[in-house]
Amino acid sequence: MDSATSDHPPLPERRERRIPLGGNADNGLKIVVVGGFGVGKTTMVRSVSDIRPLNTEEVMTQAGADVDDLSAVRGKTSTTVAFDFGRISLNEQTVLYLFGAPGQERFWFLWDRLFAGTLGAVVLVDTRRLADSWYAIDRLEQHGTPFIVARNDFGGPPHTQQQIRDALDLPEHIPLLDCDARSRESSKQVLITLVEHLHALSTSTAGRPVQETTTP
Repeated sequence: MDSATSDHPPLPERRERRIPLGGNADNGLKIVVVGGFGVGKTTMVRSVSDIRPLNTEEVMTQAGADVDDLSAVRGKTSTTVAFDFGRISLNEQTVLYLFGAPGQERFWFLWDRLFAGTLGAVVLVDTRRLADSWYAIDRLEQHGTPFIVARNDFGGPPHTQQQIRDALDLPEHIPLLDCDARSRESSKQVLITLVEHLHALSTSTAGRPVQETTTP
């Protein structure tokens, strides 16, 4: 699992929402959830998915003790070794396909594969370990993938949104919001915010005038 709080039992509401994909859904978007080790990526995919999510978790062993830094996630007993996959229908036409990326540095080579065909991403952060999010933001910027940032609630010291923006060097036009990855409604709001951000970007791009080039 990819959250220090993901050992909680499944929420009762999940038992009532295993719904099939509607036949009129014609807008499928690939979304990737990225972030540092143990920030809650698996938990978010699990909490919000309409289907039983696919995950590739394995029990953490002593062999990885010298590789993965567990100092900030001492209660963590398993970890994602490939990716998580889930699906959520935002409305009758729009379906999101969710991929949760592994957080450990030794699995970062998988990220470029996951980013292929991705329209947008959620960078999930733990404010106690903001530096763990820098690589995710850097890779998304290099790929030119639009993203938003969601601060998962781990009950750490309070920080203002401006402090977080400054620490991450996050421009004002990129949405930053709080969430609880264990909550379906909270995680769904994160995804809605991302879709709205993608729509706003596509609208602004479509409205730009085409610059003519002249040959000297």
